[in-house]
Amino acid sequence: MVDDMEGLASKSCAPCRGGVPPLTPAEAEKLRNGVPGWSLEENATRLHRRYEFRDFVEAMKFVNRVADVAEQEGHHPDIAIHWNKVDLVLWTHKIGGLHENDFILAAKVDRLLVEDPDATIAG
Repeated sequence: MVDDMEGLASKSCAPCRGGVPPLTPAEAEKLRNGVPGWSLEENATRLHRRYEFRDFVEAMKFVNRVADVAEQEGHHPDIAIHWNKVDLVLWTHKIGGLHENDFILAAKVDRLLVEDPDATIAG
């Protein structure tokens, strides 16, 4: 498994048809180290990050860019928008926990921020 953001971001999500076990908490933590700013939640079955922007319009632009990447990868986050804040939660529904795909998408989303100088990240 690749454990750095650029390595993860260079991969593509593989279709997950179920029947594979979710990552163990230790495996998830190793991959989480490759996507700083993301946190493991719900007993290491969810990956979460909050992004904060200047205003609602910038937050929506980011969400639309995330949607484009998610659609390209065939892997879709849960998204909550709170005016200028965007919460993303990743997990693989078919296996009820985390898969490498979740970390690949997290790295690709973080890479969008390099292209968006207006983005500021909430602690």
